[in-house]
Amino acid sequence: MGNEENPAGGTGGPATSVIAKVKPKTKKPNLYRVLILNDDYTPMEFVVHVLEKFFQKDVEAATKIMLHVHHHGIGECGVFTYEIAETKVTQVMDFARKHQHPLQCVMEKK
Repeated sequence: MGNEENPAGGTGGPATSVIAKVKPKTKKPNLYRVLILNDDYTPMEFVVHVLEKFFQKDVEAATKIMLHVHHHGIGECGVFTYEIAETKVTQVMDFARKHQHPLQCVMEKK
């Protein structure tokens, strides 16, 4: 056994090429805050119920958000992608209207 030479007189070894896989860069989706606005007519218990039902908050977290809305006029329910935020706002508004409450729910870009 010995070193084999390239019979064509080359520098030895086969020609190599590098194949680079280019991963497409995915952009993170924009996020939106879903906010509840205070009003003087919607009962506090209803706001807590909405936070539990549509934002999966436990009673303690829902009460804390509701009190923040009550004292500061606005409170954040969660942060979601556009489609989810839009759906949650629509669900809350429809639910409030169905129960004859003027509760306002909006979304804003984070």
